[in-house]
Amino acid sequence: MKFFLSFLLLLPLLLVSLLESLVKLFLPKKRKSVTGEIVLITGAGHGIGRLTAHEFAKLKSKLVLWDINKHGIEETAAECRRLGAKVHTFVVDCSNRGDIYSAANKVKSEVGDVSVLVNNAGVVYTSDLFATQDPQIEKTFEVNVLAHFWTTKAFLPAMMKNNHGHIVTVASAAGHTVVPFLLAYCSSKFAAVGFHRALTVELAALERTGIKTTCLCPNFVNTGFIKNPSTSLGPTLEPEQVVERLMDGILTEQKMIFVPSSIALLTILERILPERFLEVLKRKVNVKFDAVIGYKRKQQ
Repeated sequence: MKFFLSFLLLLPLLLVSLLESLVKLFLPKKRKSVTGEIVLITGAGHGIGRLTAHEFAKLKSKLVLWDINKHGIEETAAECRRLGAKVHTFVVDCSNRGDIYSAANKVKSEVGDVSVLVNNAGVVYTSDLFATQDPQIEKTFEVNVLAHFWTTKAFLPAMMKNNHGHIVTVASAAGHTVVPFLLAYCSSKFAAVGFHRALTVELAALERTGIKTTCLCPNFVNTGFIKNPSTSLGPTLEPEQVVERLMDGILTEQKMIFVPSSIALLTILERILPERFLEVLKRKVNVKFDAVIGYKRKQQ
């Protein structure tokens, strides 16, 4: 009863906050400058990471690019240098904590303090639980979640000291809603979203309001990792449109970015609608992609 009464006292604040949010929808958002900022992007050798590097290069940021693929990262670096950016590349295995800490130390000594960290590297295996090998499950969590801890622990202290910085978590719509045959991936992305949300409130509790956080949660993106994806929510997203939304979110300091925006509504509906209705709704959404089903092999 005491909690209920306390909630009633907060209703005026709720109404004011809702009105404020409504007004902000129609006002142009101020975009911050990242000129001269040291921006580190993991998984920068292809896809979203590569295109994000291009956009920061256009904004005259100093780039630090990490990827396990030396050829891919050098291609990205060459393109960014043509755009006028200063670029430093490091071949880093983001599934290896020691590799991350070693590379981070080199970055701090050779380049400087990173002020924008984009945790983009990720892996995905499209298979059911039985067809997903144990090392694949481990690697999924090492790259998609644990690497975020190690990079953040490496670069956050300087941000804390200066009360200035931005940590970006590239997660997925699969971090909010689940589909079959992506069990390890969905679990890791739920953890990545949890990492972003927990880090956000921890920074607030430590009164480091100058350090911003952003989490990107797109639907299927045409990067080649998932074969033949489809859903009634719309066509497979192109990396360019996802990166456009990501950059807008970073520069306007949005905490959570859904692409498409309808994903946000689905995450709300999952929490309030009856389970029977949700089962029908998920069939209507009709998520499909090529997957390996090991359970059938075990039965044979």
